[in-house]
Amino acid sequence: MFHYFIGSIFITILGVIAAYLWGEHIHPNSGFTCVFIALVLAILEISLSFDNAVVNAMKLEKMSEKWRQRFITWGILIAVFGMRFLFPLAVVAIFAKLNILTVLDMALNNVDTYAHYLELTHAPIVTFGGAFLIMLFLDYFTTPKDVCWLSFIEKHMLKLSKIKGICTVTTLVIILGVMSVLPPEIRLNIFLSGFAGIIIYLTIDGLAEWLERRQEERAKLYADTVKCSGLIGFLYLELIDASFSLDGVLGAFALSKDIIIITIGLFIGAMFVRSLTIMLVEKKTLSKFIYLEHGAHWAIGILAVLMFISTFYEVPEVVTGTLGLILIVAALISSILDNKKKV
Repeated sequence: MFHYFIGSIFITILGVIAAYLWGEHIHPNSGFTCVFIALVLAILEISLSFDNAVVNAMKLEKMSEKWRQRFITWGILIAVFGMRFLFPLAVVAIFAKLNILTVLDMALNNVDTYAHYLELTHAPIVTFGGAFLIMLFLDYFTTPKDVCWLSFIEKHMLKLSKIKGICTVTTLVIILGVMSVLPPEIRLNIFLSGFAGIIIYLTIDGLAEWLERRQEERAKLYADTVKCSGLIGFLYLELIDASFSLDGVLGAFALSKDIIIITIGLFIGAMFVRSLTIMLVEKKTLSKFIYLEHGAHWAIGILAVLMFISTFYEVPEVVTGTLGLILIVAALISSILDNKKKV
């Protein structure tokens, strides 16, 4: 099991060195303090992302070895430098109507102003992520399946699959409900952000289904189709990861306002989550513990709801992470008990 985490351990060592050097460069004699903050951020990222790892593993099982490796290499670059570094800069630049280079200079040299602008964009950001994740949650539990975990709820949700567009309509109703309790001046941004989350989910999910049908119908195009499906699956995973990380990126500023230290800490954490994902896939953990997928998707639903709530009421990250972890552990225990019954 140790070999799955060799790359993550190597990144941790480099990250600790980088955090120390950056701390000494910016604030002399604060190197060890920066290392401590980076490690705390990494631990929080790992502890809050077990549900993310399970969902990622579920998607990766259907992908080739080549795309699994790209998820580790290309994916980590997108996850860290894209979502945890460039994305917040871009969002602040758009909403504050500033040049992105100006925002970068602000993030490095005027962190309080940068954090203020980032806080102002919190509601639209988490609405986008919440809409994407609630679509994922609803789509999973309204798709016919042979196994149910929380049968008293899931069986009733399966009946909704007969209603066309139920996931989209439900998500739109939630977005409109959130808008009704927010100030009028930000309601349009909230709606557009939520609508964008819905459209992007439908687009990616639709492309994935279309490519899978082509693969089944035209076996002679098998190689080309796998390549395309791998790309679409990769993009799908990155969007899921992005949605999971939105609240965490904003929450990281509670520990530090230094974007470099935040990036290093989240980089270490994201690398361990990816290593855990690959381990789950190669050890076929999901097939051994049949309710893990269900637990992960319930955790996604809880996260999405809390993201919507956080647009008007502050929700501590520890609440989000603890609820998600409880659901994952409960699903794992249920799977173990079910396996014992079959023996």
